Amino acid sequence: MSVTEKARSFEQALNGSSAEAQEMQPVLRQLLLDIEERQMSYYSLKLLEIPTYQGIRAQDAAYKGRLVLAAAEAIRFCRDNHGAVDYSIRNLFEALLQQLLRSTLELSAPQLLRLLELYGIHFPATDKAAEVGHALIMAPVLLTLGQVEKYQKKHGPDAALTRCLHQLLAATGRNASGYGVSTEVKIRLKLQELLGTHDEAALPAVQFVDGDAFGRHLNEFVASLPPADVTTRPWLQLLQLWQKPSGAQPTVKFRKEVDALIAAIGPEAVQVRTGQWLELLTTLPVEERQHTFGVEWHFLHEPSLHVAKGLVWTLGPTADATQQQLLADLALKCYRKVPGRGPLAASLGNACLSALAQGGLPGVAHLSRLRAKVRQTNTQELIGRYIEKASAELGVTPAEIEDMAVPTCGLSQGRADFDYGDYHVVLQLTDGKAEVSWQKGGKVLKSAPAALKSTHAAELKELKTAQTQAQQTFTTQRDRLDRSFVEGRRLPYAWFRQYYLEHGLLSLLTQRLIWRFSHPDGTHHDALWLDEAWRDAQEQPVPAPTDETQVQLWHPVLSPTDEVLAWRALLERRELRQPLKQAFREVYLLTPPEERTRTYSNRMAAHILKQHQFNSLARLRGWRYALMGAYDKGYESDAAQLALPAHDLRAEFWVSEVNADNAFNDTGIWHYVSTDQLRFTHLAGEETLPLTDIPPLVFSEVMRDVDLFVGVASVGNDPLWRDGGGLVQYRNYWESYSFGELSEVAKNRKLALQRLVPRLRIAKVSEIQDRFLVVKGKLRTYKIHLGSGNILMEPNDQYLCIVPDRSGKQAGTGDVFLPFEGDAILSIILSKALLLADDDKITDETITRQIRN
Repeated sequence: MSVTEKARSFEQALNGSSAEAQEMQPVLRQLLLDIEERQMSYYSLKLLEIPTYQGIRAQDAAYKGRLVLAAAEAIRFCRDNHGAVDYSIRNLFEALLQQLLRSTLELSAPQLLRLLELYGIHFPATDKAAEVGHALIMAPVLLTLGQVEKYQKKHGPDAALTRCLHQLLAATGRNASGYGVSTEVKIRLKLQELLGTHDEAALPAVQFVDGDAFGRHLNEFVASLPPADVTTRPWLQLLQLWQKPSGAQPTVKFRKEVDALIAAIGPEAVQVRTGQWLELLTTLPVEERQHTFGVEWHFLHEPSLHVAKGLVWTLGPTADATQQQLLADLALKCYRKVPGRGPLAASLGNACLSALAQGGLPGVAHLSRLRAKVRQTNTQELIGRYIEKASAELGVTPAEIEDMAVPTCGLSQGRADFDYGDYHVVLQLTDGKAEVSWQKGGKVLKSAPAALKSTHAAELKELKTAQTQAQQTFTTQRDRLDRSFVEGRRLPYAWFRQYYLEHGLLSLLTQRLIWRFSHPDGTHHDALWLDEAWRDAQEQPVPAPTDETQVQLWHPVLSPTDEVLAWRALLERRELRQPLKQAFREVYLLTPPEERTRTYSNRMAAHILKQHQFNSLARLRGWRYALMGAYDKGYESDAAQLALPAHDLRAEFWVSEVNADNAFNDTGIWHYVSTDQLRFTHLAGEETLPLTDIPPLVFSEVMRDVDLFVGVASVGNDPLWRDGGGLVQYRNYWESYSFGELSEVAKNRKLALQRLVPRLRIAKVSEIQDRFLVVKGKLRTYKIHLGSGNILMEPNDQYLCIVPDRSGKQAGTGDVFLPFEGDAILSIILSKALLLADDDKITDETITRQIRN
């Protein structure tokens, strides 16, 4: 369409239209001519370079107001007649309209309403919600509301305009998710600010998206507020403020406004109510919704996420123990990985971390626990920065503040007693489990009395929180100690005594572990807390440590074999079960092949691992690893890396993709990886270091991790892998791993079984032979591999597939003492042995069919 034709089109369209449109018709026509003359693109306009627009800028506010109405009318003509009008023309007038709305205009209340109607927003005569269509997303409504704000400041509220703003507010909030939701949220916030702002008698208008339970609950609370109550206005203002959070941290302005509103409402009332809403968020289910293009996991709509952030930021500095526990639980929930999406709600999770970081030492304790549980590397690093900041403020190291932050949970020597009326309750850590037992008059009860649920509801809630926290704290600190072997951390005995030996909860961990005491004179003693004293492996007292004595967690690589065996014998003789594997810990020393290869180890090479399982294990043990996919560098080797800052080392375990049939999933991630070398470098370097330069303890612990990855994630552990399809190219690997040489973990398992089996009811029909536990059943004789748990049947070594019970209700060691935590494969082996000893009583057809064939 030529310039003349475009101009004529608008002359015809605007004839007979509003007075503003007819007045501004020449201006709009000249804008078209200017653009055509300069050959400007309508899609990258620069209005400041157009002479006509320069003249517009020099006009007064009333002129610009009339031009805004004319431009809006021209846009409406383009929208209604898009087939007959060049679409690029509409771009010109939209750019003009938006630019003018950012300037000072003179528009009356009726003109402002007409402008909104030109956008396609229709206000009914009644008080029903306005009809908005796509106007909230496509039209410059937010800029127009800015002009409404200027009008109100100058002229005060207009009744008709106010009524229409209420109608417009009622129409927002329907778009709970999807395209344009962030724009709609901003519009709704602006409307809430405008309504009542300039009328002291009117309350602020507050409305939440009701697409989820959280939004609906808040709307119900708003509706329940009595208009005459003195706290209603500050409550509404606080709820308004919660809809505005942006960024990763609350601003100083946000904090000041929140503090003032809390003071107006009353701190106790705010804490009670916000605690209830926080609990709602924590318990809100994550729904799985089926859609045409797949599955969507729904938690909160985007507008509600902003509100939840405001709530969490408000709670941060004042959260009590229960609320901090809820914040930690909510954070863990938000970092839950959703298939094809990543974390469920990372921004809200980050807000929870920020709130916990303001919670002093109790907050640090929760951060420490979360760091061990979340799998996202960037989140772990964020938590680390919060802990470092808190430690710097106290003048201690991050490790020291984590020691200081460990809560006792009200326990003394792992136990706390409470009396609720006639009932006595004991919270106690037993074998690493926080258990609650009830008594009345000395009689043991099965559960909490129903009568207390109404008379002592608050106390029961506190007890449940204490039980949960005790369990989580014990598990976190046990795992922290397990990971600390490689750090070789040394503690002054005075510190060790205060934060470990005499700690109400950690004492249970400390007293079952072996410690090395290094004295100022250069001597050292290894000791275990027995009979209220430190004793060596022969149960003889060791010299009393002084405050200057350095304490280190003992590792078997630090001692000769006979001393390690002496410690093992003591644990078995005294039937002391260690909370983590220490005396029976696997030790990995350099082998001759590794001395020959010099800079790398192939000990764990050439295994086929399930990549997702390997990834989870690696992150659980503090390694960094990114899933390899067919879409980027899957054709190259990649590595899981473990930073060892205490030694200025980095361990690298190299893996490659397995490109075979059905090699990757729907998101392009390889199903399997093959393992390669283990090597070490400096943290800031790339040069591979000689293995002989790596401290033996470091090498042993790193190799133990790698053995764990292989031992758990190898396809050789899957009894269904071969018969379920697997990978044809790797059938030989499955056979060799399933029934091959034992790893260090499996060798330890063999030692445990050699002691356990003679004490079990299957002792007369079972024995350890080389790599197998051999069980003589009534029908066949079975060989259970001590590494994989897979089974061969004599006389022809026929494979027997038995899938472990996924419920976890497997036969285990029963009442037979085990001096270290049992592993999953050990339980599987024992459960299979007990089953097969009575093979004539098996009723499962999938098993009997294989046995009798």
